[in-house]
Amino acid sequence: MMRKLSLPLALAATPAAAATGPFVSLRNTDFIVLLAFLVFIGILLYFKVPSAIAGLLDKRAATIKAELEEARALREEAQTILASYERKQKEMIEQSEMIVASARKEAMAAAEKAKDDLKVSIQRRLKAAEEQIASAEKSAVKEVRDRAVMVAVAAAGEVIAKSMQEAEQAALIDAAIGEVETRLH
Repeated sequence: MMRKLSLPLALAATPAAAATGPFVSLRNTDFIVLLAFLVFIGILLYFKVPSAIAGLLDKRAATIKAELEEARALREEAQTILASYERKQKEMIEQSEMIVASARKEAMAAAEKAKDDLKVSIQRRLKAAEEQIASAEKSAVKEVRDRAVMVAVAAAGEVIAKSMQEAEQAALIDAAIGEVETRLH
């Protein structure tokens, strides 16, 4: 109760109020303003405006609190999604590194196989060339032998022809030809 009266008493004790006359008078404008203010506060209290304002503020606070909770939940969800994408990105990087490593291994294996195939092909061609050389050598040796035999036969025939009679020459030539044929085949 003392608090309620302290404001009017403080206003009444001012030096300006003492100079203008009694404070509690309908002619004093300060007193009229005070009364109007008190009536206004009374009307506000009668219609429960402060509790209505408090209710609206509480409702607004609850709405803000709900929005903050929703924002917090959305932030947590966004962090979860971000972590998931970062994990997926890391997995994709690992997979791409594995693919590159695998491709390098396959390329190295293919290069090694091509090198081995080339070595085999070169060896096969060298062997074929050596066989051709050996065959040509055998053919050349055979041809030289055949020529030598023909020259020897011809020379022997001439020597024998000069030293023998015709009948003996014919018999020797026939024998030599038969012997050469058996040796050549």
